[in-house]
Amino acid sequence: MHQPPEPFRLLPGAATSPVILHVPHSSRVIPESVRGGIVLDDRALEQELDHITDSHTADIAAAAAAGSAVTPWQFVNGLSRLVFDPERFPDEREEMLAVGMGAVYTHTTHRERLRPDGFDGRSLIDRCFHPYADAMTRAVGDRLEAAGRAVIIDVHSYPTEPLPYELHGGGLRPPICLGTDPFHTPAGLLAVAEKAFAGFGGTGLDSPFAGTYVPLKYYGKDDRVGALMVEIRRDTYMTEPGGPAGPGLVALAAALAGLVGGLLP
Repeated sequence: MHQPPEPFRLLPGAATSPVILHVPHSSRVIPESVRGGIVLDDRALEQELDHITDSHTADIAAAAAAGSAVTPWQFVNGLSRLVFDPERFPDEREEMLAVGMGAVYTHTTHRERLRPDGFDGRSLIDRCFHPYADAMTRAVGDRLEAAGRAVIIDVHSYPTEPLPYELHGGGLRPPICLGTDPFHTPAGLLAVAEKAFAGFGGTGLDSPFAGTYVPLKYYGKDDRVGALMVEIRRDTYMTEPGGPAGPGLVALAAALAGLVGGLLP
């Protein structure tokens, strides 16, 4: 019998590590049951996956974990963000609803129809979004209990040239964009990240993408939970839009391992 794809995986790290490398957008997997609700033909869908997927970011995180003296934990989404996007609000709070890209997308990166008019995404939110959020909440809680703190490092990538869906695509597009939160990104965490990624031609803050991912149970409430989003411009490590990785992947993984190491006592 064909096994359905895993919706997410928590890959254990060291018991004492507070760090979770969170990889939400690296997969291209779309279950057949979800594919039927997407209006794109196969070729157009592959092209959309090239643009929307943060290709090879799971490999960067895995290599960073393997290269860390104290292994961080990894939380990896096994499904494409075209199935559901765990980093969106599942309701009207989400600003990306303006371009049809809330927790369940109705439009593509080029603002074309992804799903039919009137599509109801609530079943995908119930089946995929909420279980993912609950599991990530438990993972953070476990780090708090075991290590006394938790640090979520989001591992993303973004295209060299802005895509039509971007709401804030007119700003700077540095090799490394660090997304921050005023409550969950302390100055020390940001300083360690800026040092770790200094060798790639420059880091920038919150442009073209801003903010961090923190489970709502802790968001704005528990300062023991630190968070930082690492957005890697794709020309630093791969052939765009959806091609193979190059030698930059190894250097980026080493820098991410440096960030992980810098967060330990």
